[in-house]
Amino acid sequence: MAVDSVVERFRAWLREHDLPVTPQRLAIAAIVLSSDRQLAAEDVVAELASRGAKAGTATVYRTLDVLVSSGLVATRNTAEGLRRFGPNVEPAQQEQLLCTTCGLVEEFHDRRIDQLATAAATVRGFVQDRHRLTVYGTCGECQRAALPHHDDSLAHSS
Repeated sequence: MAVDSVVERFRAWLREHDLPVTPQRLAIAAIVLSSDRQLAAEDVVAELASRGAKAGTATVYRTLDVLVSSGLVATRNTAEGLRRFGPNVEPAQQEQLLCTTCGLVEEFHDRRIDQLATAAATVRGFVQDRHRLTVYGTCGECQRAALPHHDDSLAHSS
């Protein structure tokens, strides 16, 4: 869906909920809805500044919360305690690995998890709409960074 049409949906949602439609809100919506990555509020403030627009961090946070309420934007909490925001294109099933050291989020899909989630729901008389699985751990890069470095010259001395 084109960003302009999603921003128009946000404008309509604001009007339906008797909330002000401001240039700042629309600019923030355009930035988040056009992003191909999850953004922190500070990223949005920086992007606004690069476009010559101004909005305080509090305004950005309030607008991000309104965007989440509208259903057009999804929020994720990262390992470092930051909230990140991006277009709500959440699939019906979502699996992700989250590094508790650096905050890396790697999404993946495994049919076996779908089958297990469906079976677990069915056994309990539950009709599944979707599921989400987050595996918390340490990514390969952080594991390698944590390994002690060996000095091979010491191993060969007699």
